[in-house]
Amino acid sequence: MNLDNIDVSVIIPVHNGAVWLGECLASVLRQQHTLTVEVSVFLDSCKDTSEDIVQGWAVKLEDQGYVITVGKENNDKPKGVGYAKNKAVEQSHGEFLCFLDSDDVMLPTRLQRQYDLAFHSCNAIVGSRFSRDPPDSTVRYTKWANGLTAEQLTLQIYTSHGPTVIMPTWFIHHTVFERVGGFSDAGAGTPEDLIFFFTHLKRGGRVVRHDEELLIYRYHPQATTFSIHEQTIWDLRVRVIQDEVLSSWPSFTIWNAGKQGRKFYRSLTTDNQKKVMAFCDVDVKKIGSFYTYEESQEKPKPRIPMIHFKEAKPPLIICMKMELTDGVFEENLASLQLKEGTDYFHFN
Repeated sequence: MNLDNIDVSVIIPVHNGAVWLGECLASVLRQQHTLTVEVSVFLDSCKDTSEDIVQGWAVKLEDQGYVITVGKENNDKPKGVGYAKNKAVEQSHGEFLCFLDSDDVMLPTRLQRQYDLAFHSCNAIVGSRFSRDPPDSTVRYTKWANGLTAEQLTLQIYTSHGPTVIMPTWFIHHTVFERVGGFSDAGAGTPEDLIFFFTHLKRGGRVVRHDEELLIYRYHPQATTFSIHEQTIWDLRVRVIQDEVLSSWPSFTIWNAGKQGRKFYRSLTTDNQKKVMAFCDVDVKKIGSFYTYEESQEKPKPRIPMIHFKEAKPPLIICMKMELTDGVFEENLASLQLKEGTDYFHFN
């Protein structure tokens, strides 16, 4: 096969993935498509049988017309998933890149479905809906991610530990990767997918989702996501919402006078703290009182009033988690008839 005419490279970073890797590669073999496809695997300091598994499946894949490209490094410690993704992309030849984690499984129509969509969306990260394995893991998160509207894919980017389209479903044109500059290779504990996602949007990129479930997304204790500290992601989200939203607002209200709302306030720069006019809530024990920021170096220390949500004036940053109040919060928000992305943004 001419390496200059490959439609899609499936990008698979691997570190000690032997438990799941065979099923992952089998899902590539089961793909139903009319494309020229390369499988680009990078083995990042594997100490298990991952390399043997890849070599065994390479023969089967090559027999079915796939190009197989395998790279590896053997260091004392792995250099991390961002580094491995970058290396797998660097050695690949496809016009489009289909990302696949070694512990996940593609459904048979994934490559063709996403290629058909991405072909007309070359400036986009194209994701898809997904199912979880086991099915009862992260139920609220899965429902949220799969249920976002096309508009919310870019409006609710500050609300979660990860992008609005999960990384293992990404399908992009190679120029998207080049424009962002690849993934952070800072190593373990770095949310490389979220950093890439925010950079992509900042540089004018779009987000699109195929509305079929095209991936089985595994949940297990060894998953890379568990190596990333929650505070690291929180700090990144706060920094981006300040740059992209709060920088253009002269004032705003925080919806949630409790723990999450106050944490968000304390995380802001002093300039943005000064823009907070009020906290709003439904708790009668809070309404009418003030929140005093004791750690502030300002004199006098800031005292922020707590008001009823019906008295709040937009714009608002909403620090409430969804679907935890049997629909009461959602009804309260809807009653104000505000427009998401103009009058409010979620940060929960």
